[in-house]
Amino acid sequence: MAEGLGTAPQFGRPTPPPQTGWERLRELWQRDERQQYPEETTNIVKSAFTGGLMGWLYGGLPAFRQARKSFIERSHGELFQNRADAVQSAHRAGLRSFIRYGWRWSWRVATFVTIFNTVSTALSVYRNETSISNFASAGAFTGALFRMHLGLHGLVGGLMFGTAFGIPAGGLLIIMQKLAGETLQEKRNRERRELYEQKLAEWQSRLNVTEVLGQMESNTQRGPETEVARESRSH
Repeated sequence: MAEGLGTAPQFGRPTPPPQTGWERLRELWQRDERQQYPEETTNIVKSAFTGGLMGWLYGGLPAFRQARKSFIERSHGELFQNRADAVQSAHRAGLRSFIRYGWRWSWRVATFVTIFNTVSTALSVYRNETSISNFASAGAFTGALFRMHLGLHGLVGGLMFGTAFGIPAGGLLIIMQKLAGETLQEKRNRERRELYEQKLAEWQSRLNVTEVLGQMESNTQRGPETEVARESRSH
């Protein structure tokens, strides 16, 4: 009996793909049967790492060159053991600036990219479509959030900057996805539909087998009862 109860949920009808925006949003942060997060979620993490790396290079490389140049200009009167010692000292000064200013830009760019992609992805998933307006709204929200501490002027400036950033960035992403054959949202909907159809076909197959086995078991039990009835009538 316990074994039958444990296997019963497997014969339930498969759950259809999410139909509402809130259901799709909840699915965005849930692992699938293979314990993997949706592609949209992993893309947010990947873009945050890429943005942080690009920000570090953007802020760190100019700081490295400037610090190295300044060190050389200031150290003309200093004494070094040899040329290698002077070069190493200049590189250490540049490396310190690379780490310091690279980190400042890295976390800012990574945070901006993460918020932008999270909002734009959430809007695309909720609306079940990929459009420029999603990226424009995400850019406006992110820009305003970053500049709101500067007051009303900063808020408006951040909103305008974010919108100006979101439109071309979104357009480029959509073009890249279209060149691949389908947008990320279209791919996600197709995969959901195909997976549901596969599960539904498997469920119907198991259901048919269960009905056949039940009918065979019923016929098997009915056989001895018929023989007993015949013997009773013969006596």
